[in-house]
Amino acid sequence: MAAGLRIYHNPRCSKSRDTLALLQAAGASPEIVLYLELPPSPPELKTLIKALGFGSARELLRKGEDAYKALGLADPSLSEETLLEAMHNNPKLIERPIVVKGRKAVLGRPPENVQQLL
Repeated sequence: MAAGLRIYHNPRCSKSRDTLALLQAAGASPEIVLYLELPPSPPELKTLIKALGFGSARELLRKGEDAYKALGLADPSLSEETLLEAMHNNPKLIERPIVVKGRKAVLGRPPENVQQLL
């Protein structure tokens, strides 16, 4: 059983629901963060990006979202801080689900990715 797990969860997302179900089937009771209701702050996002092993906030952006296009986030000259603020202010832009254990995190796409934290 894996203790100390946290999932940044969107109950309307099938991948997020599948990831949570996989964790629970393995006996885990993760802390569930409904990130659309309580968006992570830019410093929290920075920590998540590092825990995921990503080199840039861009790797955590959902590029298919309307807000991505509307805010012009494809512009390569935008700073990390601008991207982090955009994700905080528009949490639908954050790729999901993210599962965290200690200082390591994985993206539940596919949901089986989380098995490396169990």
